[in-house]
Amino acid sequence: MTLSAWWGRFQNHDRLALARLITWAAQGQQVAELWQRLKERPDSGPPARVIAFTGSGGVGKSTLVGRMLESFRAKGRRVAILACDPESPLTGGALLGDRLRMPAAADDEVYIRSLATPGGHEAVPEHLDLIVALVAAFGFEIILLETVGAGQGDTAARHLVDLLVLLVQPETGDDIQWEKAGLLEVADVVVVHKADMPGADRTLAQVQSLLHLPGCRDVPVMRVSSQTREGIDALRDLLETSPTQRHPSRWTSATLLRLAQERLADDWRSRPEALAALVARVQAGALAPAAAADLLRQPAP
Repeated sequence: MTLSAWWGRFQNHDRLALARLITWAAQGQQVAELWQRLKERPDSGPPARVIAFTGSGGVGKSTLVGRMLESFRAKGRRVAILACDPESPLTGGALLGDRLRMPAAADDEVYIRSLATPGGHEAVPEHLDLIVALVAAFGFEIILLETVGAGQGDTAARHLVDLLVLLVQPETGDDIQWEKAGLLEVADVVVVHKADMPGADRTLAQVQSLLHLPGCRDVPVMRVSSQTREGIDALRDLLETSPTQRHPSRWTSATLLRLAQERLADDWRSRPEALAALVARVQAGALAPAAAADLLRQPAP
């Protein structure tokens, strides 16, 4: 089926069409065309609120996202979850274990999609900006993004979302470890998760103290327990009412550069003979790789 046919079904709120377009975006196919169609699509209602949950492995991101899904649905919100799992270096697949920790959702107002995340991409999948835009255009009001276990420097998600929620848990490190976490500097909300565990108050005090250091912003710090449901609804209300942090200056440059690269790549892929001839010249020593790269920056002949 052609892109035009799938797009027509997408416009009619066909969930299978949404799944197909996301698959194409995740695989880097039809990227420029999808962006163009989104650009030409008339605005329909207020923009979606995009919220990322990140933190180290084992902190309980999937469980908390599942609780937030329940809480947002209790208020009648249409919710989509994009759950990112590490990609296998051998098969390119993912365990999709995030889904195992989330409640089953036989609900037309809920959409859950797992995405494989390649290594070296700062804990987010490729073309995630396009995937988020597709889900938002489909009409979901709240988009919850769960990143893979992120560490210092894995901050790319902040460019794509309205709010970045950092999860920490009790008894996981000393003050020096906290200072090393670059995520603390870009978080819009910090959640001390598993707050029913011993040491939660000490961790809360540690985080609050570090957020008052030079260079850090004064952001909300909340105690939350998915086990006891402590703080779940309060966190939902905070995320729904907080001023959004996304601004064109935070992500437009990166998106435009990626879009330019994708358009150029699509142009050359549509002319495989010209690309093969250019590769043959480099392999034969008739053309330097740097010169070939310069030619690749130009539209294919």
